[in-house]
Parts: sequence; structure tokens; C-alpha cells
Amino acid sequence: MTRRVLVVRLDGAGDVLLTGPAVRAVAAASDTEVSLLCGPDGEAAGRLLPGIRRVMVWTSPWTVSPAPPVQAADLHLVVAELAGHSFDEAVLLTSFHQSPLPTALLLRLAGIGRITGASVDYPGSLLDVRLRPGDGPGDDLPENLPEPERALAIARAAGFRLPHGDDGRLAVCTPPPVGRVLGPVAHRPYVVLHPGAAVPARRWPVEHHRRAARMLERLGLPVVVTGGSGERGLTAAVADGCALDLGGRTDLGQLAGVLAGAVALVAGNTGAAHLAAAVGTPVVSLFAPVVPAAKWRPYKVPQMLLGDQAAPCRDSRARDCPVPGHPCLSSVAPEEVVSAVRRLYPLLGRTGTGRTGRTNDT
Repeated sequence: MTRRVLVVRLDGAGDVLLTGPAVRAVAAASDTEVSLLCGPDGEAAGRLLPGIRRVMVWTSPWTVSPAPPVQAADLHLVVAELAGHSFDEAVLLTSFHQSPLPTALLLRLAGIGRITGASVDYPGSLLDVRLRPGDGPGDDLPENLPEPERALAIARAAGFRLPHGDDGRLAVCTPPPVGRVLGPVAHRPYVVLHPGAAVPARRWPVEHHRRAARMLERLGLPVVVTGGSGERGLTAAVADGCALDLGGRTDLGQLAGVLAGAVALVAGNTGAAHLAAAVGTPVVSLFAPVVPAAKWRPYKVPQMLLGDQAAPCRDSRARDCPVPGHPCLSSVAPEEVVSAVRRLYPLLGRTGTGRTGRTNDT
């Protein structure tokens, strides 16, 4: 008899991508059908993850920002929808700063009989399997685990393990062909610059991006600038007639294809960095320390981490930089980024083309 398991991750695309190994662990169990409940920003990422049969979308008032109002009618609807699928159990995946308990209450009202999650607070009857986050006596989920490993630990507590031969890296389904989108660039090594981020505190200055793009082009490495439909102005300013501007021209699956063909990605701590990791592309990570790099840096992929990790904004989770001048990232010069790309792509600036061996500076 098929066991129906609901995996829950209610926030952004990058967060959902980081649950990929945990999803595969659940899907590897015999006679198991996996559904994902995610927020609207995570839907496209959820549809890229191997092992998921069904993606359900709900805007959670305790996860999404800006938060919608709490309305009884909306809660009744999501409970009824969940109940209609007759899930046998749920694996509730949250970050270190999120409580699973409000969501666990909805799952319990939907009749889900076994719920696993990680909670600092006493869960009462809301969780059947509880992990205690922290580094003290009695705690069983270390605080500084990378997010994919945290999710895997929660899945493991529920009884799900990765199959033999699965190395636990991020992964997505095979991206679609993107040759037409890239044009002539598709036949050459290229680097991707992704200047946007969901929050301003994680963005490298536009002028720095523009200068880095020009420097890379002068060294003979074409630059592709990517971004969402609402970032066309930003990508145009970075490309500046010099680089290929794909702002608003790719969905998430196509972006995965663009990243898969690149020699490196330059991006902040945002979903594109996790997507690059999922297709095995090295990342120059312009990492704002508003969240811990130990948890959120690109996972198990060659990388160069740039940015002042000891800046005053450290661990603040700020959406807007609280320090005048945004020094943690603005202090990173374009020359440093070009040097980092050189480290990840040693053929840059030499005669000849083609992909080459990659270093792993972690």
C-alpha cells in the first residue's frame, strides 16, 4: 500500500532547493508518494526537485514576507485541501529561526497522523517526532549545520535516509536546452552574473557588477546577466550593452540550464547560488553575513566566499543593511571578483577555450 508523505517548506526558492536531499531521502522509501507544500516563491523550485509527485502552494502568514493577514476562511481551505489528500505523515522542514508549530497545528487538523519537526519550544501533541535544536545537553540538532544537512537530519528522524550512492548534494531535474536563449554565447565558455537578491542587504553594488562584467569581457570571457521579470532595469544596467542581458527572459528551469553551461556564477547569498550548486557550477559567493555562511553558503560545490563575515550586520537577518555604506559587500572590489573567477576557471585570460578543472576553496 502506498504511503503518502507530505514534505513542508514554506519559504523561498533557495530554501526549497536546499531541501532536495531530504526530499530524495523520503522518496527513496519503498511504496512512498511524496508531495511538497511550499510558498508561492518556492513553487517553481519545487517543480524542479527529483522525487516529488505533487506540488501544493500556500501563502503562510507566519512565513511569507510581507505577511498576509490571518483569515479563518483561508486556514479552513488549506486544512480541507490537505485532508482531501489523506496524507499518512508529514516531514516539516524549517530553518533555525522558524517554529514548525503553527504549521504542525494545521497538519494535525487536516488529520495527518504522524508529524516530524524540529522545535525549541515544547510541542505538546503537535509533533510525534521532535528534534531539539541547540548545542546544549539534551539537544540533538546542532545549530551550525548547513541547511541541507539540517533538513536531512529531520527526515532521518522521521525514518527516511538517502539511498546508497546518493552523495547528498543538491540536484534538480535535467534542465531544458537553452541554446536559443544564449545564442552565440552557448558555444563558448561564459560566466553568469546574477545581481539581484530578494532583499537589498544581500546585493553587491550595481556599479561593481558593471565593472566586473567589463573586466571579464576584456579578458575574453563572455558575461551573461540574469534576473527575474521584475529586475530588467537592474540587469540592463549591469549588462550596459557589453554583456548578454537575460533579465526576465528565463524561467527557473531555463535559468538552471544557463547556469549548467557556465564556468562560474557570481551572485549574492540568494536562490541562484543554490541553483548553481544543484547543477554543479562553481560560485563566486558575495555573501552578506546577515545570515550565517556556515548554514547558507553554496553547498558542496567549488566556491570562493567574498564579503566581510565579521561585519556589524552579522547574524542580524536584516533585509535592509543597518550599516551606512553597506560595507560588508561594497568593500569587495570588482578586481577581487575577477580574481575569484580566475581561481575557479584557470583558463581565463589564456589562449584557447573550453571548460577545465575546478578548485574547491571552501
